[in-house]
Amino acid sequence: MTVRTTLVAATAVALSVALAGPAFAAAPARGGHDATRKAIEAAVKDGVPGVTAEARTGHRVWSATAGVGNLGTGKPRSAHDRYRVGSITKTFVSTVVLQLEAEGRLSLDDTVEKWLPGVVRGNGHDGGAITLRALLNHTSGIFNYTADAEFRRTYFEKDGFFEHRYDTKSAQDLVDIAMSHKPDFAPGTSWKYSNTNYVLAGMVIEKATGRPYGDEIRERVIRPLHLDATSVPGTRATVPRPSSRAYSKLAETITGPTYDVTEMNPSAASSAGGMISDNADLNRFYSALLKGRLLPPEQLAEMRTTVTDAAHPNAGYGLGLMELKLSCGVGVWGHDGGIHGSSSVAVTTADGRHSLSFNFNGDWSGDALAVVEAEFCGKK
Repeated sequence: MTVRTTLVAATAVALSVALAGPAFAAAPARGGHDATRKAIEAAVKDGVPGVTAEARTGHRVWSATAGVGNLGTGKPRSAHDRYRVGSITKTFVSTVVLQLEAEGRLSLDDTVEKWLPGVVRGNGHDGGAITLRALLNHTSGIFNYTADAEFRRTYFEKDGFFEHRYDTKSAQDLVDIAMSHKPDFAPGTSWKYSNTNYVLAGMVIEKATGRPYGDEIRERVIRPLHLDATSVPGTRATVPRPSSRAYSKLAETITGPTYDVTEMNPSAASSAGGMISDNADLNRFYSALLKGRLLPPEQLAEMRTTVTDAAHPNAGYGLGLMELKLSCGVGVWGHDGGIHGSSSVAVTTADGRHSLSFNFNGDWSGDALAVVEAEFCGKK
């Protein structure tokens, strides 16, 4: 939910500018993980306080850390750190929606109005013209609430953040912010990343099941996969241990003071980006997803059907799942995510055999794409 990450950006950033075309065959890291280690060390030299990373290939696991988890004490980051995953939450939410479709409890072609009557309305927004599919692949045109000027002053600037960091926002509060603006485009005519889409998707899950989206994620994904470090914190302001501190500039610039932003009520991110996890759990999740353990073939194919943005011709976004073609021809699937003091990436090859997850505990610097390229292409 910071200046340079997917939760606040109008388009998915960090990795998304390089997302691309068809799936390519899986490939092991070339030359081991030396290049990956150098890439995370380079991120620290670039200004990231610390990095934690894990790669998994079949049953082989490699992990590494660089930098510190606490600027005050110098305590290093841990390979087992839990951290806020930001927009990686979207893949979990989309998975639940697609499971509900597979069970016949809803359809991707249902309109938002059918499930949330009167919620998407005003300033040209029309829930009757927007499908659930359009929410999940960001073709709805619904305004991104995190781009609202007052929201940004409240949550992204120093004075606002420290005054409001423990405030609770309901999903309806966030949607109301979006509805105070005009749509970005008519439904289905373009693509633009909007966190409002996934706040609405979480509301649809609750309407279809009678339970909060977090309960459904726990029951359908977290427990079956034994993701013991993964949680949907709701309004809880702390990050479970083991964990490191999270740091931000709380400004539109990468210079200036650094602030500890570890504690915050993540309800302002809601089902667009509120979850917590660790490297091992994210690798297990994306590997299981791409191997077909969470969705039937029809729904997994829907999830992997991507939309491209004219401004980024090499980009592809499916249903809560990004596709990335690397410079060496290897293709990976996953998502990136950011929230105050935390920038994360989790990707895996199309067959789910080679996975990488990592986290920067600072939100203003660091080359995430370089780490991915290093792991899958051996680029230093």
